[in-house]
Amino acid sequence: MPDTIKLTVSNGWITLQGTAEWQFQKEEAARAVRSLRGVKAASNEIELKPTVNTAGIKIKIEDALKRDAQIEAKDITVETSGALATFRGRVHSWRELDDAEHAAFSAPGVSSVSNLLTVSY
Repeated sequence: MPDTIKLTVSNGWITLQGTAEWQFQKEEAARAVRSLRGVKAASNEIELKPTVNTAGIKIKIEDALKRDAQIEAKDITVETSGALATFRGRVHSWRELDDAEHAAFSAPGVSSVSNLLTVSY
């Protein structure tokens, strides 16, 4: 867990606050505390603050989508604004939708994703 993440505990409720560079760090911090004995709930208020240059994020996301065999990238449009990535288009399953979002968060510089994809069977 990055040292930029702090937690507070009150009556079995844990609140995670601070910053992380990557989505996986935010998710792992929450997973780590949820399994502790006595924890009733965990609130994950960690903000993503990547330290890399955000130029070229769109290309990195599109490349990640093309590399993922589970995603048919030709029906997905990627738009970026700073560290925000927005997906539009359609996918063939909920799994493909989740994989697309995961691909976006794996691109350096992405701190949030607006997933506007629709599932079309």
